[in-house]
Amino acid sequence: MTHPEFRNVAIVAHVDHGKTTLVNAMLEQSGVFSDHGEVADRVMDSGDLEKEKGITILAKNTAIRRKGAGKDGNDLIINVIDTPGHADFGGEVERALSMVDGVVLLVDASEGPLPQTRFVLGKALAAKMPVIIAVNKTDRPDARIDEVVEEAQDLLLELASALDDEEAAAAAEQLLDLPVLYTSGREGKASTENPGNGNVPDSPDLMPLFETLYEVLPEPTAEIDAPLQAHVTNLDSSTFLGRIGLVRVHAGTLRKGQQVAWIHYDDEGNQHTKTAKIAELLATVGVTRVPAEEVVAGDIAAISGIEDIMIGDTLADPANPVALPRITVDEPALSMTIGVNTSPMAGRGGGDKLTARVVKARLEQELIGNVSLKVLPTERPDAWEVQGRGEMALSILVETMRREGFELTVGKPQVVTQTIDGKLHEPYEIIVIDVPAEYQGNVTQLLATRKGLMQTMATTPGSDWIRMEFRIPARGLIGFRTQFMTETRGTGIANSYSDGMDAWAGEIKGRAHGSLVADRSGQITAYALTQLADRGTFFVEPGTETYEGVVVGSNNREEDMDINPTKEKKLTNMRAASADTTVTLAKAHSLSLDEALEFCGFDECVEVTPDVLRIRKVILNATERGRARSRAKNLNK
Repeated sequence: MTHPEFRNVAIVAHVDHGKTTLVNAMLEQSGVFSDHGEVADRVMDSGDLEKEKGITILAKNTAIRRKGAGKDGNDLIINVIDTPGHADFGGEVERALSMVDGVVLLVDASEGPLPQTRFVLGKALAAKMPVIIAVNKTDRPDARIDEVVEEAQDLLLELASALDDEEAAAAAEQLLDLPVLYTSGREGKASTENPGNGNVPDSPDLMPLFETLYEVLPEPTAEIDAPLQAHVTNLDSSTFLGRIGLVRVHAGTLRKGQQVAWIHYDDEGNQHTKTAKIAELLATVGVTRVPAEEVVAGDIAAISGIEDIMIGDTLADPANPVALPRITVDEPALSMTIGVNTSPMAGRGGGDKLTARVVKARLEQELIGNVSLKVLPTERPDAWEVQGRGEMALSILVETMRREGFELTVGKPQVVTQTIDGKLHEPYEIIVIDVPAEYQGNVTQLLATRKGLMQTMATTPGSDWIRMEFRIPARGLIGFRTQFMTETRGTGIANSYSDGMDAWAGEIKGRAHGSLVADRSGQITAYALTQLADRGTFFVEPGTETYEGVVVGSNNREEDMDINPTKEKKLTNMRAASADTTVTLAKAHSLSLDEALEFCGFDECVEVTPDVLRIRKVILNATERGRARSRAKNLNK
């Protein structure tokens, strides 16, 4: 029996550099979509939040079969992993790299390598993987192809020289001899020849890309006749099959109904081996899974039948159960408290999942497929500390739960600290800022107040834009983006990546505006908001129900202010000499979840329900809040 050849590759890049669009074109040209079927745009971004935000959140795989394209006329199967481009989902990238033998590094023809490019490239080089540089969007009018190729190669050399492993560093330097591809994912074209700035590659299709993948990427080092070894790299679920494990077969053959040794780990990291049966075996064809009788070494497949299977587990030959290395990811940098909705209006926000038991079960379910998250207990039985890579990763989890019908209380994001050699350390980030030159001073001052230190600054060739690079505590980036967009009038671009742990940077001043806090329950009136209009900006509209302790707006001053937003106009028998004039009330600023989490103070939290978002004080009663502040001051003396 002849077996197909395999090439396993991850498409990696920074956010919005065109990964998912390129994979879409690869699928289309491979005949995955039927001639009469509708070709969905960005078919790999299947989640609602992925489509809305225009980013990839979860790494996904697809299989492209090219008939007769392998040696001796065998079929060639290219397993493609489409990975996230945002640094907050780096755990997905690290997991994806454990499934492949090489990487296509997609770089925008205008923007060049950006922070996530560095992160992903560093991981691939450390794993000694070949990296093919593909300059995408060559038809952009502001393309600068030669400079981008040079920047990508300089980044390769820089990261190679930083590797501790001499063998990996030497392998990385050899990557400069690999071919560079020039692509337009939108047009579905690729070439090994530079088409020139602003031009589509001179090729009818993506054939040069497919040929380069076959020639450059190594065939998986897999022995079909060896004892079984398969690594669990991802999890999914099905109404009919239950939990599904996505596995890469490193050795041997995996068959439906086969008895295997299941090597798994407990919470303390201790290894356990049990015998399990493969109830169902699924192969990937295009973007769908189809039943299969067997899958051979080098391929990626899905299995069911092991209820508690987890990412990092190994399926092995019962007679020779040898475990593969566990998948490890970088430690979380930020945390937030997530608990049940404790507000006086709990249950009135459209949610039907309100109990601590249900919330805890949902958080534990998230841990099954998300290797970057940790869930820890708190002093309260109805709240948990959830740790992740960044604000976006945590807010995506909260938004997903909200859409599922949960009502939650969510605390302000905090950094995850460590004590090293008796001293407090915190996570740091490198943030790369691109802004028009006129905002350089504003941004520099903004980052300086957040303990950011400038590393480099350069002008963008042919424009009045400036690129600045700062090293800053991750704590300084909490709530940063809203201020940054305000200071740059919405024009600035900011991207960051992790830079490890370092000594605590000291106090960072909080937000510049205090909260306008409702001092009683009731219905908000237009009269009250009109009378208070000069105090700040409101988050609520007249007619909205509120309760004591809700943050109804942002104060113009730094301190908090308790106000009565439910006050009604008193009726009298006498009318004014002149008729009441109509007062136009400024439209309330409706906060998104991301904005609410950014604005939220350290003594505040966000009430999240399917219908309503509210910022509220943790302690609702004003008198009790005053006592708590007094106790805190006395403790600090």
